[in-house]
Amino acid sequence: MSFLNATTIPSPYYDALYPATDFSSLTWLEQQWVAWYVWIGNPIIATGLMSFIIHEIVYFGRSVPWIIIDATPYFRKWKLQVNKIPTAAEQWECTKQVLFSHFTIELPLVCIHFYAYRFLRLMEERQIWLFHPTAEGLGMSTYHAPFPSLKTMAPQVFLFFVFEDFFHFLAHQALHTGVLYKHIHKIHHKYSAPFGLAAEYAHPAEVFILGAGTILGPLLYVFFTKNLHIITVYVWIVLRLFQAIDAHSGYDFPWSLHNIIPFWSGAEHHDFHHMAFTNNFSTSFRWWDRIFGTDDKYRQYRARVKAAKNAMKNASKEEQEKMEQKLKDEVEAEGIRAEAEAEGSAPKTVKVQ
Repeated sequence: MSFLNATTIPSPYYDALYPATDFSSLTWLEQQWVAWYVWIGNPIIATGLMSFIIHEIVYFGRSVPWIIIDATPYFRKWKLQVNKIPTAAEQWECTKQVLFSHFTIELPLVCIHFYAYRFLRLMEERQIWLFHPTAEGLGMSTYHAPFPSLKTMAPQVFLFFVFEDFFHFLAHQALHTGVLYKHIHKIHHKYSAPFGLAAEYAHPAEVFILGAGTILGPLLYVFFTKNLHIITVYVWIVLRLFQAIDAHSGYDFPWSLHNIIPFWSGAEHHDFHHMAFTNNFSTSFRWWDRIFGTDDKYRQYRARVKAAKNAMKNASKEEQEKMEQKLKDEVEAEGIRAEAEAEGSAPKTVKVQ
């Protein structure tokens, strides 16, 4: 049975899940949503599968354009670290690690939901409210239709962005210390010039730790308000994936969002973090790094680049590029020392001359 036309086929799940629902009043997308849940026949499994599938499609689907851009010389003019283009071997190695994390962290959660459901079905008569023991237990709407309006979803998604950004700002700094860096976060810093696929190139523990900031926002929100649909969470996760992948792309275009919205982080902001190891710990916005002074080296670097360009206005393009590359090399050299210090394998008095 195709879930695309499942709404035309009688099913006991319609009465169980959608009593008194006027299906003709639903949009096409809402009808497909209903049909998916009826087709699967188990809201927990349907939600788990949809969550995993959406994540995989969006993550790798959004990464493909950046793979093409990396392979196209025309775009090098906007590459932040033009001398570091990821090879096919690096892309493949990154893909394998990302898939490993996805299948060891995310997919097991779907299985856990399934076995929890099987257990709860044994107590169905007395504990029917635990039919969906996770999201619905906190008051979140999952299989329900119709969807909330854009007017309702927009401020919720914005709050999730703000919450995750601050959570990431704190957790990311913690991951740059001692044991946490050496045994967990170091994997993500393998590439001093990141690329799209590397957004979730990380130790499974890091995927779990930083991923908590993505899901805790919606869970806390629905706990206190009892007003959240999982479609809003999916919209949030899709936008968050776009943000993370684009921030790791390694490209700064004239139309990049931070050139339109000054407080947006973007690739230009996060690329420096990978190059210098320190500074710029937030994800979506620049304000926490600015408030707590964890962008001081970044701002000094930008000031040095600007001053050097002004001083070399009459120099050739090749000379200007050499100058900028020299400044990048100095920052990266300092970053290597800072990384060694974080691992406790270098003296803290070493300075770049």
